[in-house]
Amino acid sequence: MTDRISPGQKSGRGLILAFALSAAIILLLAFAPVISAFSAGAIAEANGCTLNEGGVYPCVIGGTDYGETLSVMFVLGWLGLVSLPLGALAAIVWCVVLVIVLVVKYRNKNS
Repeated sequence: MTDRISPGQKSGRGLILAFALSAAIILLLAFAPVISAFSAGAIAEANGCTLNEGGVYPCVIGGTDYGETLSVMFVLGWLGLVSLPLGALAAIVWCVVLVIVLVVKYRNKNS
């Protein structure tokens, strides 16, 4: 006999992909402001530019002034005070949903 997957069941591979993709999105959104601030700091330091929250300072790289862009990227790091706790909350919800899905799949498999 051939085992067929009913329309209501998802394949295991698709479920793993969906959970992995959602975890990656949660992590990216949570850490994006922090990554932005560290990147701006690294770019400014590598080019000998001044960078702080106090104001916009000129930062000429390759003949173009990136001071305002780097300043915005650096100050965006403060958004991490909101995005990191929200990302942690989303990760907790993600884990709870994962456990529920695994328990339901295990019970359906054994019954």
